[in-house]
Amino acid sequence: MIAGGLIGARCDFDAVVVGAGFAGLVMLYRLRERGFSTRVFEAGGGIGGTWYWNRYPGARCDIESLEYSYQFSEKLQQEWEWTERYATQPEILRYIEHVADRFDLRRDIQLDTHVRAAHWSDGECRWTVETERQTVTARFLIMATGCLSSANVPDFPGRDSFAGRTYHTGRWPHEGVDFTGQRVAVIGTGSSAIQSIPLIAEQAAHLTVFQRTPSYSIPAHNAPLPSEFVRKVKADYAGFRQLNAAQPFGANFPPNMVLARQVDPAERNRIYEQRWQIGGLGFITAFADLLLDHGSNQTAAEFVREKIRAIVRDPAVAEKLSPKQVIGCKRLCVDTGYYAAFNRPNVTLVDVSETPIESITPRGVRVAGEEHEVDAIVFATGFDAMTGSLLAVDIRGSGGRTLREKWSAGPRTYLGVGTAGFPNLFIITGPGSPSVLANMVPAVEQHANWIADCVTYLREHRIARIDAQPDAEDAWVGHVNDVANLTVFPSCNSWYLGANVPGKPRVFMPYIGFPTYVAKCDEVAAKGYEGFSLS
Repeated sequence: MIAGGLIGARCDFDAVVVGAGFAGLVMLYRLRERGFSTRVFEAGGGIGGTWYWNRYPGARCDIESLEYSYQFSEKLQQEWEWTERYATQPEILRYIEHVADRFDLRRDIQLDTHVRAAHWSDGECRWTVETERQTVTARFLIMATGCLSSANVPDFPGRDSFAGRTYHTGRWPHEGVDFTGQRVAVIGTGSSAIQSIPLIAEQAAHLTVFQRTPSYSIPAHNAPLPSEFVRKVKADYAGFRQLNAAQPFGANFPPNMVLARQVDPAERNRIYEQRWQIGGLGFITAFADLLLDHGSNQTAAEFVREKIRAIVRDPAVAEKLSPKQVIGCKRLCVDTGYYAAFNRPNVTLVDVSETPIESITPRGVRVAGEEHEVDAIVFATGFDAMTGSLLAVDIRGSGGRTLREKWSAGPRTYLGVGTAGFPNLFIITGPGSPSVLANMVPAVEQHANWIADCVTYLREHRIARIDAQPDAEDAWVGHVNDVANLTVFPSCNSWYLGANVPGKPRVFMPYIGFPTYVAKCDEVAAKGYEGFSLS
């Protein structure tokens, strides 16, 4: 019997899913629900994806916990109790493990398994997936490898000569690290650095932070979740989800439809102050045009810079910590005590924007001829975002063409879920989808639902192959860029553009506008998967 009842050569599985984080688990759940035989391969020693690997001090989500969760099961929504406004890494990992156990997902997940290659056969109409442990065949290949899972460690001269211990925030030791009494260097001031620096500073004898580009960060004002608020949400969780899904970022960032330039400076600052006191990423929706108009954006940027100057006592340090780019073009951060950490006598800020790091030496970090001696180095240098984990696998489509070759000038997809010339390949939150510019859990769940519906449609209509049409892909790539160019997002070098990885093509990768995107996906499906070739 052919796996899943599909036409074509016999396969070991209907689907192979790569990755067992939020995306892989819900994909497995949906496929199993539809009767598709599925195997999940996970490189890590446990499930959880991002939340398995990222265990650095202070690691927590920047989306509120009641939203950063699955909605495929109402019972799950009602029974799980989040403890804080913004959940910590351990709590999120406990949640993911609970989901895996509650729905008996582990029996179809193979851990400690790196997928090395996946090759498509036009003749057999199937994928051959190779790991270091075995080779299997599947009708469909679904990449659930995550947008921020391929750690980026800059190739500093002498990096391997350092005599002390080195760490990357995205590959933190599971047993934790005790920096008590140590001199520590943190290289980078993005999200993971902003979360970890205040806690490392409390432990370390001295902390030296090497900053190339300062980040804007909004206070989290994290706190235990009020029981009355939780009861209110759970009384109408579906309504809560529906309201959030209608927001531009798919999250509860209440939009103010007023333009920043329409109000006088006093009223504008009052609204910014109100958003600052609420805390979180919703600051960026304080006015409707902050991501569209550079002048309006500067009013928000200056408000945050004034906050930095008020918090940081040394004016010179405050100036170094004050970003010059527009607010929002790089990932906006959420913090607890980040700027105040630079008031500590044991914290030093080194600006490497004008004089970059020359080398890593056996004893520390050399900048402008000066060696900063340290006992440990933390690379908070982010990820090869959105494409890194996909291109790490030798994926070959029709005619043996590699995905790396096709994407050599930048990623090209249709809807962020398929790429022309790679039949029966689906990507969850790939380039060209809202992905990192949306609440990730609803985003991955929307993709998993869409993919499950799609492969069910193919089975019901006895269709063996689905492939994005090149003209539909070209039109979608153009649309993604047209939308981005209406905003301030492309105006600075960010990992949204791949600018943090030397040699990576500069292409704006996420699609801006979660509700618009979902409507487009629904329309494509309703029209029999318009823009895809079915055969």
